[in-house]
Parts: sequence; structure tokens; C-alpha cells
Amino acid sequence: MTRVAAIDCGTNSIRLLVADADPDAGELVDLDRRMTIVRLGQGVDRTGRLAPEALERTFAACREYAEVIKKHGAERIRFVATSASRDAENRDEFVRGVVDILGVEPEVISGDQEAEFSFTGATRELMGRTDLATPFLVVDIGGGSTEFVVGDGQVRGARSVDIGCVRMTERHLVRDGVVTDPPTEEQIAAIRSDIEAALDLAEQTVPLREAHTLVGLAGSVTTVSAIAQDLPEYDSTRIHHSRISRDRVREITTELLHSTHAERAAIPSMHPGRVDVIGAGALVLLAIMERIDATEVVVSEHDILDGIGWSLA
Repeated sequence: MTRVAAIDCGTNSIRLLVADADPDAGELVDLDRRMTIVRLGQGVDRTGRLAPEALERTFAACREYAEVIKKHGAERIRFVATSASRDAENRDEFVRGVVDILGVEPEVISGDQEAEFSFTGATRELMGRTDLATPFLVVDIGGGSTEFVVGDGQVRGARSVDIGCVRMTERHLVRDGVVTDPPTEEQIAAIRSDIEAALDLAEQTVPLREAHTLVGLAGSVTTVSAIAQDLPEYDSTRIHHSRISRDRVREITTELLHSTHAERAAIPSMHPGRVDVIGAGALVLLAIMERIDATEVVVSEHDILDGIGWSLA
């Protein structure tokens, strides 16, 4: 077995997985899995640069993760950076900070690479299940982008498009630095228009409608699952491999988009860092389900982070 440390730094959050990987047994055994909301992508869609305060939040999380990695004695470390750091003019400043703290250079991967990691992480343990038909469509709804991957053991097509919960919120729901609470119907329609255009783009290269099982990843999807199950707190064991119907996703999306900040914050399973962006994230999920006529989504807690871990094994 190999002890690995995988770090996934996205637009909204940075996450760490320390695990023992056994390729022969097909097992990735968690030793430590954690997530920190750092909002690295704060303002990137508007300015094209990583904000100083966003960088410092991210570096603080990296310092915490360095201690965890040292404690567990991981043999191999891989740091993958996604949408926000792909887009930023000052990404060299981000790279230097990570190297100084963790001793490894962040790999600013392409959207297609991101999609393949997500597919591996999400589907490795689903293959062979008789209750889930292939091919799978794996959808990873992030802060700045959403990745689409169709495959059935091997990837048939992958595409990353620039719709994510943070990007859509900042682009359409922020006025004078404040998130509209709740958004207007015109603002919701503008988000939906962007999502539909992005889905058109994804369908140019990925056969979305050929999929028989939709697998949803990342915080927007897992939060919708927690709400659907009315969990008293976020519980990954209840969320992992839960199945949520399209009708229930539609109900939850409508409620989130028409609620106030205080009402969303009062949801027991809601992470404080998702309160202002969850409505846009849920709308991305709903639009995807409607586009491919999916009656349900299978929710996975295993995603790009697990895919990065397997790449180190």
C-alpha cells in the first residue's frame, strides 16, 4: 500500500485527502479528509486576478494541511488546482506560495484532465453494480466551472464549461458588492440562460444524452442531497450514494432561489460558505437533469480528490 496525500484547490474550496491506496485490492482507505471554504476565485470572473485576501485564506489552509500530511507521513503528494487559478493573470504568485508551504508545485490542470480525475474518483466503486446502468454521466459542479464526463469504464467524452456556483452568483446576483437577497426573476433567468448556453457547448463534444445514470459531485450536489433528506447536520455517510429525484431537486432549487440569506443559513446541513452560492449551484444541477431527462441523480462524496489519490497509487 502507498500512503498518498491529494489536494484539490478549486474556485470555492480547498480539500485534502490522506489515504492508503491499494491498487491490487482496488481500495482507497481514508485517513483524513477535510475541506475548507477559501473562495480563491473571489472576483476572478470580473478582475482576472486572484485577490490578496483570497490568496491568504488559501495559504492559511495550506499551512494547516501541511501539518496533517506531516503527521500521517504521506509518501507522495499531489496538488491540483482548477478553474480559478487557470483563469488568473497572477497565478505565479499562487504557485510560489504553495511551493513555499507544501514543497510541491500545484498543477494547474486543464478542464479535460479535471473531468477525467472526477470520473475515476466517482465511478471506480460504482462499476459492476446491477442497479446502475452504464454509461455514466459524471457531473462535477464546482465554483467556477462544471465538468461533464461520459464513460463506462473508459471516458467517451469530457468537457469543462464556465458555469459554477460562484461564477454564476458573482456574474448575475451581486449588485454593489452585495448578493441580491432573494434574486429577482430576471436574475434567475439570466443564470439559466448562461447555463443553457454552456450545456449547448458541452453537447458539442460530449454525448450527454447517451448516459443512463447521472452521478453528481461536489458541494452544491451534496448540499442538495442533505436538504432533500432533511438531515439535522451534514452527514457524508448518508449523502454518499443517495439518490435524489428530479422533482425533489426542482422543489429544493425553487425554495433556495426564493429564500433569504437568513433562511438559507438556518438550514442545519448548510455550510456557511455555501449560503450565498447554493441557489445558483442547485439551478445548474436542475438544468442538467432537465436537459438529459434524468429522473434522478446519484450523489457521490468521492470525486476528483479520489481520482488524484488513485493517480498517485
